[in-house]
Amino acid sequence: MKRLLGLFWDRAAAVGCVLIAAVMLIVGWVNVSASSDAGEQLPYIMSSGIGGLFLLWIGTTLWLSADLRDEWRKLDVIDESLRRLAADAPAEGEEETISLPETAVTTYPRPAGARQ
Repeated sequence: MKRLLGLFWDRAAAVGCVLIAAVMLIVGWVNVSASSDAGEQLPYIMSSGIGGLFLLWIGTTLWLSADLRDEWRKLDVIDESLRRLAADAPAEGEEETISLPETAVTTYPRPAGARQ
């Protein structure tokens, strides 16, 4: 479990932010709906409402950033495979055939900050 949190710290932080935001928004909504006086509702709107939306924004940004990082890793693997194919290309005058490399790339590089 500790290893998974080390590898996917950004997704764990995103889920944590979204969960805390949900709790903040629910608590704020309950407290605002319990009072009919606008002066009593305003502190809950300011703290729970705006704070919850801010944490929700941070959580979704962390999740999207993690997804983009994964996509860049996959693109790096594809780029490496294409470079190997280009290096194995035949010289001029030779018959040109296209074939896949003998060893397929099936693993992706470790996430940034991952321990060996």
